Amino acid sequence: MFEKYTKAPDETSWKALSYFNFYRFLIAFLFVSLFWASQMPPPLGAYDRSLFAVSAHMYLAMSIAVAFFIQLKIPRFRVQVAAQIFGDIIMIMLMLHASAGLNSGFGMLLIIVVAGGAILSPGRLGILFAAVATLAVLGHEAYSHLMLIDFPPPNYTHAGILGIVFFVTAFICQELSNRVEETQALAERQAADIENLSQLNDNIVQRMQSGIVVVDDKFNIRLLNNAARRLLNFTGAPDQHTIADISAKLHDHVNAWLQGEGERTVILNPAGDTGEVQISFIRLSIEGRFQLILFVEDMALLRQRAQQMKLASLGRLTASIAHEVRNPLGAISHAGQLLGESETLSEADQRLASIIGEHSRRVNRIIENVMGISRRSRPEPVRLKLDPWLHEIAEEFEKTHTLKSGSISLNMADSGVYAQVDPEQLRQVIWNLLENGFRYSRGHPLLEIHCSVVAESGRPYVDILDHGTGINNENLEQLFEPFFTTSSGGSGLGLYIARELCEANQATLNLHSNSGNGCCFRITFSHPEKQHSLA
Repeated sequence: MFEKYTKAPDETSWKALSYFNFYRFLIAFLFVSLFWASQMPPPLGAYDRSLFAVSAHMYLAMSIAVAFFIQLKIPRFRVQVAAQIFGDIIMIMLMLHASAGLNSGFGMLLIIVVAGGAILSPGRLGILFAAVATLAVLGHEAYSHLMLIDFPPPNYTHAGILGIVFFVTAFICQELSNRVEETQALAERQAADIENLSQLNDNIVQRMQSGIVVVDDKFNIRLLNNAARRLLNFTGAPDQHTIADISAKLHDHVNAWLQGEGERTVILNPAGDTGEVQISFIRLSIEGRFQLILFVEDMALLRQRAQQMKLASLGRLTASIAHEVRNPLGAISHAGQLLGESETLSEADQRLASIIGEHSRRVNRIIENVMGISRRSRPEPVRLKLDPWLHEIAEEFEKTHTLKSGSISLNMADSGVYAQVDPEQLRQVIWNLLENGFRYSRGHPLLEIHCSVVAESGRPYVDILDHGTGINNENLEQLFEPFFTTSSGGSGLGLYIARELCEANQATLNLHSNSGNGCCFRITFSHPEKQHSLA
C-alpha cells in the first residue's frame, strides 16, 4: 500500500517540478521588476516596502537556485518538494505581511502553492502543506493583532475560510493526482502488454514457414519475414525497397490485380532458378489508406502435400487394380506359358503365345510400378555429399551396362556440394534418368553428370545430359505425365515416378535444355537453410 510513496520518481515527475519552479520564477521576477521600475501597485509593499523588496529578491534567488538542484536531482525528489513548498510558504507570508495582510490577496498564491505540493507529493505530505499554510495564516493574524499596533485589524474569518480552502484544495489535488497516477500506471501496463504482444507477433511472423510480405499503397515493403526472404531470395533491408526490387513480374501482377484485371494468386519464379513460389494477395484498408499482405508459399512443399493426397488415392486405386487385374493376368500368363510349351503348335501359334507372354509381363511391370508408388515409404533425408556419391552411381551404371570406363563424364564443382535428400530415392531418380539417356544417347561420352550450386539462389543441382536427338516439341507438354512414352517397351512411368520422388524430397525435376544435340534434365534441391520436415 505504500508503493506509490516509496517508488522512485520518473522523468515526468522531475519535469513537473521544473515547470512549477518556472512558475515560481515568473512570480518572483514580476515582483522584482515592478520594484525596480517603481511601479508597484497597491497594496504590494504597502506596510513595509523594504521587507517586500528583500522577500521578492530572495524568492527570485530561491527559484534560480532550485533550478540547479532540479537539474542535478539532488537531494531526492520528495525532499526537494517539501523544502520548496515550505520555502514558498515562508516567502509568500513575508510578502503578505509586507503588503498589509490578507487583504493584499497573497492568500491566492498560497492556494496555488498548496495545490502544487499536493499534486507533486500526494499523501500525508500534501495534507501537511495545507496544515502549515493554515497555521501560517492564522499565526500571522494573531501576531499582527497582539504585537503590531499600526497594522490593519485582523480578519480571522478570512483566515479560517482560507485554511479550509487549503485543506479542500489539498484533498482534491490528492484525488486528482491519484487518478492521474492510476491512469498512468494503467497506460504503462497496457503499453507493456502491447509491446509484448507486438514482439510476440513479430516472433510468430518471423518463424512462420509461409512467407509474409506487407507493402503500403506505394508498394514500399513494410514487413518481410525470414521465410519470405528465403523463398524470394531477397537480402535487402525491407524499408528501403519496393516489391519491384523483388520481382518486376510480381509488381505487374499486384498492380493488375488492384485494377481488377489480374488473378489473386499467381505462381512465379522470382529467384531466377527453378524454385517456384505461389503468391496470394490480400488488401487491408487502414485509416483511409490500404496495405497489401502477400502470402508466399513454397511450391515444392505444396506439391509435396498434393502428392501425399494423390498417393493416398492411388493406394486405394492400386489395391483395386491388384485384386481385379493381377489374378486374371496371372491366369492369362500361365495359360500362355502352357500353350507355348505344347509340341503340336505351329510356328505361327508359337509366335502368338510368345506375344501373350511378353505383353503379360509388360502389364505386370506397369502394375508393379504403380503399386511401387503407393507403397513408397516416407523420405528419410540425410545430409548427402553429392560428389563421391555420384561417382559411385556412375561406376555402377557402367558396370551394369558393360560400358567402357569414362562413358559417363562427371563435372563437379570445386568445393563439395551437399543436399538434404533420401539417398535411396535419389538413387532411383538418377538411375532412371541415366537409363533414359542411355537409350537415346550416341557418341562419347554417352552421358554427362554435372553437379554444382545455382549462383543466384545457392541451391544445389544435378544435371543429367545425353547426346541424342532431343525431344520433339509436340511431346514436351506430356513429358512427365504418367503412362506417356515414345518407346514401345516402356511403361511411361519412369519420368513421372522420378518427378514424384523429387517433389517428396522438396526438390524439382525439369527439362533444363533440349536441342537436336541432346537434352538435359536438372534436379534442383531445396536451399540448405530452407529444409522443412519431409512429412
